[in-house]
Amino acid sequence: PESFALHQNYPNPFNPTTSIKYDLPQDALVKISIYDIMGRNIKTLVSGSQSAGYQSVRWDATNNYGEPISAGMYIYTIQAGNFRQTKKMVLLK
Repeated sequence: PESFALHQNYPNPFNPTTSIKYDLPQDALVKISIYDIMGRNIKTLVSGSQSAGYQSVRWDATNNYGEPISAGMYIYTIQAGNFRQTKKMVLLK
């Protein structure tokens, strides 16, 4: 990849799992987190160093404790080096 990018999750809306794809043009410390509409951290999907390339992570609609979460709108963010981006997704049950 030539630039950092965070892609829309697929499928969206989703139930019970969704996939989030992102591009890293260089090795970076990556953190991908999911928040509810009130801004509370629901789940941290990725937290650590990753190599450059096209990456993907799956989310099974559970929180950091492994408990299923309720239907609604959620926000996911990526922080990789100085790059930061946010997108919305919807969980339907």
